[in-house]
Amino acid sequence: MLLQNQTSRADLLGLTVDRLSMDESVERALELIASGGPHQHVVVNAAKVVAAVEDEAVRSTINGCSIVNADGQSVVWASRLLGDALPERVAGIDFMNRLVDESAKHGLRIYLLGAKSHVVEATANAFRERGAEVVGHHDGYWRQSKSDLEICQEVAATTPDILFIAVPSPFKEIFLADNLHRLGVKLCVGVGGSFDVVAGETTRAPIWMQRYGLEWFFRLLQEPRRMMRRYLVGNAKFIYYVVRGRLRLGS
Repeated sequence: MLLQNQTSRADLLGLTVDRLSMDESVERALELIASGGPHQHVVVNAAKVVAAVEDEAVRSTINGCSIVNADGQSVVWASRLLGDALPERVAGIDFMNRLVDESAKHGLRIYLLGAKSHVVEATANAFRERGAEVVGHHDGYWRQSKSDLEICQEVAATTPDILFIAVPSPFKEIFLADNLHRLGVKLCVGVGGSFDVVAGETTRAPIWMQRYGLEWFFRLLQEPRRMMRRYLVGNAKFIYYVVRGRLRLGS
């Protein structure tokens, strides 16, 4: 068993990332749920590392989470280059799927928040088919008709153990940090575009591309207009910050 005070973390340009494998991360999540919460989980990719380097509020929000995993293979490589190696990538969508399976085994209740209405509904149905108890869902556009307090009350009324939230970063991380005690959830997990994959709206990169850190390139090919600036500019910044960090180590 992992002890709850075992929070050894690697330092990645000011971000602290847990030195946990996928199996250890799932075990840790189940321990946190059993503790009663509330807790927040976050995965970091190159874009979030850049955002954290450039914005102290984003950095402190991520560092304050109960579990911080490396979502991108590039983050794992960067940790090795910077001399504080992480054991492996813990992809957000894989972590989510593992927790869905564990929830079915342990009778944990799930709420889904985010994405478009038909996407989150399809995701809820897919999880139920796998034996999970999905107690409620809402699309990611609640601010068009509700306040943050109202959506928190709606989630809390269903008494979920796990909240999966699929809205953009860094809004997702900051919203959770600001409302963690209002949501009435033991573990809140940000999952990015994972609902779209589960619902069949988008396709995940082939395994070999995931292994070589090319998932971003696959998404760029799928959505060039939306992803061009995010990946080309963001990845260039990430490389710059990592190289700068490496040079500072040697100085």
